[in-house]
Amino acid sequence: MDRKELHLVIIAPERTLFDGPVNWVELPGELGKFQVLVNHAPIISSLKEGEVIYQCGEAHYRVQRDTQKLKITGGFVEVKDNLVSVCVELP
Repeated sequence: MDRKELHLVIIAPERTLFDGPVNWVELPGELGKFQVLVNHAPIISSLKEGEVIYQCGEAHYRVQRDTQKLKITGGFVEVKDNLVSVCVELP
């Protein structure tokens, strides 16, 4: 799949929490925070307690962007072909 935008899916055992395009996402990896942008290299990582932070909205300087934060107690993430799939445990 060849996506030109970053697509984020966040799921918890109970439900899907977010499914849509984002400009970037920051994740609390086991070895520290890291940010995923468009065309990021493929990666699989475990996540520790912290916040998943992501920015929605057009990546244009005149458009209001919406930054969201989600507290998690752990989980894992897979990044591949501009698709960021995050499975989380909530507090």
